[in-house]
This record gives sequence, structure tokens and C-alpha cells, in this order.
Amino acid sequence: MSSLLRGEEMCLAQLFLQSGSAYDCISELGELGLVEFRDLNPSVTAFQRKHVNEIKKCEEMERILGYLLREVKKADISLPERDVNPVAPLPKHVMEQLQRLEVELGEVTRNKEKLQRNLLELTEYTHMLRITRKFVQRTAEVSYEEFPFLEKETMMDYSSMQRLGAKLGFISGLIQRVKIEAFERMLWRVCKGYTILSYAEVEEYLENPDTGEPTKCVVFLISYWGDQIGQKVKKICDCYHCHVYPYPSSNEERNDVVEGLRTRIQDLHTVLNRTEDYLRQVLIKASESVYTWVIQVKKMKAIYYILNLCSFDVTNKCLIAEVWCPVNDIPTLRRALEEGSRKSGATVPSFVNRIPTSDTPPTLIKTNKFTSGFQNIVDAYGVGSYREVNPAPFTIITFPFLFAVMFGDLGHGVIMAVFAAWMVLCENNRKLKNTRNEIWNTFFEGRYIILMMGLFSIYTGLIYNDCFSKSLNIFGSGWSVKAMGKEQWENNRFLTLDPNVTGVFKGPYPLGIDPIWNLASNRLTFLNSYKMKMSVILGIIHMSFGVILSTYNYLHFRKKYNLYLVFLPELLFLLCLFGYLVFMILYKWLAFSAKDSRHAPSILIHFINMFLMQGDGLQPLYPGQTGLQIFLVVIAVLSVPVLLLGKPVYLYWLHNGSHRLGLYRVSGYERVRRNSEEELYLMRAHDMEEGSSHSEDGKTSGSFDFADELLHQAIHTIEYCLGCVSNTASYLRLWALSLAHAQLSEVLWAMVMRVGLRMDSTLGVLFLVPVFGLFAVLTVSILLVMEGLSAFLHALRLHWVEFQNKFYGGTGVKFCPFAFSLLPSSFEHDGLL
Repeated sequence: MSSLLRGEEMCLAQLFLQSGSAYDCISELGELGLVEFRDLNPSVTAFQRKHVNEIKKCEEMERILGYLLREVKKADISLPERDVNPVAPLPKHVMEQLQRLEVELGEVTRNKEKLQRNLLELTEYTHMLRITRKFVQRTAEVSYEEFPFLEKETMMDYSSMQRLGAKLGFISGLIQRVKIEAFERMLWRVCKGYTILSYAEVEEYLENPDTGEPTKCVVFLISYWGDQIGQKVKKICDCYHCHVYPYPSSNEERNDVVEGLRTRIQDLHTVLNRTEDYLRQVLIKASESVYTWVIQVKKMKAIYYILNLCSFDVTNKCLIAEVWCPVNDIPTLRRALEEGSRKSGATVPSFVNRIPTSDTPPTLIKTNKFTSGFQNIVDAYGVGSYREVNPAPFTIITFPFLFAVMFGDLGHGVIMAVFAAWMVLCENNRKLKNTRNEIWNTFFEGRYIILMMGLFSIYTGLIYNDCFSKSLNIFGSGWSVKAMGKEQWENNRFLTLDPNVTGVFKGPYPLGIDPIWNLASNRLTFLNSYKMKMSVILGIIHMSFGVILSTYNYLHFRKKYNLYLVFLPELLFLLCLFGYLVFMILYKWLAFSAKDSRHAPSILIHFINMFLMQGDGLQPLYPGQTGLQIFLVVIAVLSVPVLLLGKPVYLYWLHNGSHRLGLYRVSGYERVRRNSEEELYLMRAHDMEEGSSHSEDGKTSGSFDFADELLHQAIHTIEYCLGCVSNTASYLRLWALSLAHAQLSEVLWAMVMRVGLRMDSTLGVLFLVPVFGLFAVLTVSILLVMEGLSAFLHALRLHWVEFQNKFYGGTGVKFCPFAFSLLPSSFEHDGLL
């Protein structure tokens, strides 16, 4: 709890690593995730560091693994899900395996692609011969009618045509269907009509060798006259990327080619099937180890990146590294270095030394799966300064409670809690955790926050007695309906509850709001007054608690003067004005009964007259009210100059008379005469806030600027005093959001569910099913999602602005340990891991 409240105590340590065991020591530290390394070579570029070649090898292995994963995905092979955590081996061991696998895969893949291309060519050639034969037969039948003395089989024989002196040539092939029209127009324009184009579409889809996608192709046959026309036709075919195949000059040659193609296609299918089987076996075997290889390469690259942050001593036999480490983890750090030295077989063990420093340590707050979500809410505003009070432990309660005040509905809270409980129970499900949907990941990571918000909403829903805009009569109403009289029921369309009527009000409802208020016409008047005053009370308590938490920072950093010069004036200003407002609200609730309610004085009028120091003609709440109010206003007014001038004047006096306090300075930082490292941090933080700098002999060096300190304190004073007014008004959003949520829920019930419930026939039962479905969809989408996000954002603002600015700086640097578990994989974006 102390770590969650204030963060871990950090120290700067120096690691001395032997060159032979440095790799294993860094690997051990990466597995534990204890330390954050500092860069000892800030002036050296990334390309000039010692282990740049090893990092390039790791990047080459990442390239090979990317190629392997693409092939596995292309083969539709599922990767086995394993929770393995292999150690980081030396790069040469993994590099040899991956290079050997890449060469084998490359050869098999190239052979497969070559076989597929050959098969595609043979298939296209077969389609071309089959379709062009129809062209020849159709043309031959027409020519036989015109020239009966020619034999039908030799009508389109090329040699026969040459004997007739026609100088006829043929070009045949395939072209994509989308290009055929442009191809035909180009032939007509260029060849001037000396060509005859015949084409027909192939029934089946053929694979495009360039893109691998199935495309529709067209078989064409071009007959031309003259060699010059033939050259032009060939160039046009090349421009349109036509697949041109030789055209047989006779039917016998055509039949021989078709028979040869059939045999070759069968042989290619056999070889291709065997090649694909072998390739699949290689990929299946590789897929069993690919997850391990990815993790190993990731770890190796991270280790060499850390080694580049270290510096070498003059003998080049030892590496020196500087790390931030929690003080409590120093023994674990020593054991990790000893284990790394033992694994490497080094004769001289590596060791660690703590070194003093004046640098600000990073902030480390250890969390678990429950507290991490609330800590992320705080860190989104700003990472806490070193060892200052962390708002997260208090946010665990206050955040879902303020959310529930705005979202208070029993039914909606139950739905939200059940949904969050399901996510909590299935939190180890890999499919739910490793998704690419960012919206779902946000909900899943905040499952414990949603669970707490749902549970608190159930509580506030019971207090408001609101469940889907309806009230629950659990304990029986405290109002007597019989005592109201028959005339009041018959003559009045709306029920108005008045506790002053004798015998009507029997007593208060045991828990929450009486359910009969759901029927009253003055329900909103009653609830608005109740929720508005409740919002003011909660807001003042929340802000006062934030001011009180600032004392823990002042005491921890040994700045006790802030207790008297900052904390006390702030608390007096807040409580004398707005704390007194809370007192008046509670006093009026307790001192005035229902009989006196009509003559009870207005709190708002009294509060305004308190600042004007008037009110002699008004009925007082209690005897001596005017004198007490004047006294509280005077105290609040006097606390402002103390808050404005107290701290700057005290620091100015401390600056001029500090040589009398028995303190000495080292390197510009004030230390008490102790050897504790924590004292150094505390006094360094003290000096940084004061803006003072001192020399060795205890005399001031003149860096303290009174005007600058006064300006900062004036800004803080104005911001705090005005903020007390604006922040108090800001908490009225609790009332406004609660009212809006209740009214939306009531409108949704009246406009949807009441339509289905009014039908009392058999058809109404069937009609109620889609009506309830619509009601459920609108409830989840509008009231749970949209209203829930709205209440979440408003609760977030109340914590960031109204609560945390009273004590939380949020100007620190987050501790980022070197941990293999935090390193992202470069292949996760493919969705394969």
C-alpha cells in the first residue's frame, strides 16, 4: 500500500559487467524487468555504436521471419498458441537456422512458381488451340461453299494458302478481357484493314502470373497479309502484354501439339502436387518454432540495444552501465548479476554499486491487474513527481462513486456489472486479449473500473430508488394513501405529496427515496433540491480531502512551513465559506421539520447576505448566526494575504539568514548533515521549489528571486481562491447528469415500452417482443454506452481538475524498466501472434 500511495524509493546504481558475461547479465535483467538504463553515450550516433552490426543481424533475422510468416499465412497454416518464454541465445545460433530455412524455402518456392507458370502457359496454349480450331472449322465451312473444288480439311492450311500466292500469316494468343476492345481498335487503325481478328472468351478463370489473381481472358486469332503487317501486329501484341503462342500450320501438327500438351500438363500436375506437399511440410515444421524464434530475436535485439547504452573502460574488458533501480530490489539485482556471470562461465563476477546523484529519479508505482486501470487514469493527467502522494488509491473509491452519482440506476448498474464480471472471469482468454479492435481493447483493459462503476451504480440506484425509470417498493411506502382522502384522488389528475397533511406522512423510507414519489407531480422539485444540495456536499468534501492530502507532501519533503503558510490558509478559506454552506444545508435538514418547511429560511439568500454582511431583516437559521458569519468571512479574507505573502516572505528571510541555521551546501544543493540518500533527494526537491542556490560556506549565491517567487505565489493564490468558487459550481454536474440520465430513462420507457404494454389483446403479446428488443437496443446504446461515456468523462474531469490540482503536481517521469515482457513484437500488427 505504501508503494501505491507514494511510489517506490529509487536509487542510481552503477553496474560493472565483464565483457564475456555482459550479454547474459543483461538477459537476466530483461527477464526480471528491474532497472531502467541510462544512455552513457549520448553524443554517439546509432551507426557509430559498438554493437551496430549485431543489431543489423537481428534486423536481418526479423526480415527472414517476416518472409516465413507471410509464407505460413499464404499456405493457410495456423500458428500453435504457446505460452513460451525462451531465453535469448547468441545470434549466430538462430541466424544459421533461419538462413538455412530461408534458402530451402526460397528454392522450393521458386520451383513451385516456375512450375505454376509453366502449367499456366500450357493451359493457355491448350485453350488457344481448342478455341482457334472452332475459328478454322467455321471459316472452312464458309469457304467450301464458295470454292467446292477445295478439300475441307486443307482450306486453312497455311502451305496451301502460300501455294495460292496469298502470303497469309497467323498470330494467336491470349489477352485480358478488359483490353480486347482497345486491342481491336488499335489493330484496325494501324493495319488499315489488312488483318482479320477473331476472338472468343475462355469459359474458366485463369490466374494472372503477375498478381496471382484469377482473371478472365480472351483467345484471339489474327490473320494478316504481308510481312510488314505481321511485324506491326507483333509489336501491338507486345504493347498489350498478350501471351502469344505458335499457331500450327496443319491439322496433323495441331493434333500432335494437343497430345503433347496433355501429357506435359499431367506430368506438371504430379510434380506440382509433390512440390506443394513438400513445401507444406517444411512450413508446418517451421511454424512450430516460429513463435520461439520471434521472441528470441526480439530479446537479442533489445539486449544489444542496451549494450550500446553502456560505456567501456580503458582496458576494454569491462562494461559500465548506470541504472535506476528501486532500493528494495537491489538484492534481487545482485542475484541476477551473479546468475548471469555463472551462466557465462566468467571467472570475475559482475557487481553493482549505488552512487549518489542530484538528478530527479523516475517515478515507479507498482500495480496489479485491479489497480492498473485506476493508475492509468491518474497517469493520463500526468505522471506523479518523485515520491509525492499518488491519487490512485483514493480514485479507486471516489471515481466509481462520483460516476455512480451521475449514473445512478439499479437496472443499468446491474447490466454494467454483469458485463464487467464476464470480462473479469474471461480475462485469461487469449481471443479476448489479443484483438485488433481498439475500442474493445479499451473496454477490456478497464474491466475492473467498469465493474466498480456498475457496483456503485447499483448502490446509488437503490438510494435514488430508480430502476429503468421505475421505483421499487421494497419496504412499503411511508405515505398513507388512505389518509389523503377520496376527493384528492378523484378531483386531482396529478398527485402532489405534502408532508404537512395530517396522517399522510407516517415516517421516512428505510433506504433511499420513497417509491410513491414516482407518482407525484412535484417529484422533480423534490429530487432537484435533494440532488443539488447533495452535489454541493460531496464536492466540498472531495475538495477538502484533496487539500488535506497536500499535508502528506509537505511533511514528507520536510517543508513544514507550507503547513502554516499554504495549507492552513487554503483550508480556512475553503471551510469558512463553502464548508459553512455545507453546515447550513445539514443544519436546515436536521433543525426544520416538515411542519416548519414553509417558514424555513432560504440557504441561498443567507449565503449571499453572508458576503454582503447583511440580513438583519431575515429570519435566522440559529441564534448568533450573523456574528458567526461575519467572523468566518473575516477569517477567510485574512487568509488570502497570508496565502499570498507568507511563503515568499519566509523564503526571503530564509535566504538572507540561512547561514544561521546550521546547514551547508554541496554542488548547489542543500543537505542536512546526514548520509542518507533520501535526505539528498528531499532537500534537492526543497531547493528546486525555493529557487535558491547556495555555496560551500553557507552563504547565498544570490540566485533567489523574490519577485519571481511572489509572482508564482500570486498566481497560485488567485487560482485557488477563484477555483474554490468555480470548482464548487463544477460539482453541480453531479446533479445535472443524474437528472438527465433519469429523464432519458423515463422518456425511453414512455415512448417504447409503454406502447407495447398498453395493448391487452393476444396480438399485444406478439407485438411486445420486437418492442422489448428495440427497448433493449436503445437502452444499451443510449443509456449505457453514450450516457455512461458522458458520466465517465465528467467524473474524469472532477478528479483531474477539482480534486488533483489541490495536491498533485504530475510533473514526474515514469519509470520505464528494461523488460522483455514490455517489448512489442514487430510482427504483432500482422495478427499472426
